[in-house]
Amino acid sequence: MSSNKQIRVAVVFDEVNMDEHRKKMVDSVFHVLSKYYEVQELAFGEHFMTEIKHFDAAFNLSTAYNQIHVPAILELFGIPYTGSGPLAHALCIDKSVTKAVLKSYNIPTPEYVLVPQGCEVPEIDFFPAIVKPVMEGSAKGIEPDSVVNDLVHLKKAVNRIHEDFGEPALVERFIDGVELSVGILNNEILPILEIDFSTLPEELEKFYSFRVKTFYGDQTNYICPARISGEMKEKIEKFALKAFNSLGLKNYARMDLRVQGNDIFFLEVNSLPMLTPDYSDIVKMASAAGYSYEDLILKIMRGTLDAVNL
Repeated sequence: MSSNKQIRVAVVFDEVNMDEHRKKMVDSVFHVLSKYYEVQELAFGEHFMTEIKHFDAAFNLSTAYNQIHVPAILELFGIPYTGSGPLAHALCIDKSVTKAVLKSYNIPTPEYVLVPQGCEVPEIDFFPAIVKPVMEGSAKGIEPDSVVNDLVHLKKAVNRIHEDFGEPALVERFIDGVELSVGILNNEILPILEIDFSTLPEELEKFYSFRVKTFYGDQTNYICPARISGEMKEKIEKFALKAFNSLGLKNYARMDLRVQGNDIFFLEVNSLPMLTPDYSDIVKMASAAGYSYEDLILKIMRGTLDAVNL
């Protein structure tokens, strides 16, 4: 790919949520893009609306609510950006809203109830259940005691979410099955990733808790392409594309699901997955498709620029 230093690209990030993996992501994306464009890292902060006007495009690496705010501001200024729009991010950042949209399009997702703060925890008939904060990502709030088998432990898990995060708790039927993740890149479905927890230390939970995701990634077995049948692969891909379009996603996204027997259950949709080399799931999928990290970043960027003829 030839360079075009006349195009000014801002790599937009959040200073407040910057950890080791996010810093590596921002630096890595900057390194790739700087070979081909005039690039600057730009924090989403007090002077963002003034500074962003000097750029032709933005590579959006913001997080949480800012992944809604950043594209909304960019649309106000007519600046093209990577990733999905503010409405799609809003639908995906709230897990209960995501699941409601999926259900309305007949995309299978586990049954659930939402427990707002100040509300009594209802009796449910789908134990075991897993309890999550409804608005968090990166497995935040998912602990060893998040999977519960009775009402007493359910109430404790819900109360912990309310106290620690100040937001509603999503209570969802826990699917004891194969953990998979599927990525979509410019309408191309990447090889499906299987996440095998059997290699973790025996005392650890066998699901993506915060500590497993954050501290035991190097002991988790990632298999790509996943060990599933061709028929199951086709079913998952069909549902994934339907979910992508139903939620109004664009450019790239990642979806987490579990397979139990012949049944598929979509769990969550990440509308702006992390792009950290040697860490992020979608990077692993792209590698299995034959794309280097540089290929992946350039495909995301070109998908945005080509859409506006830049």
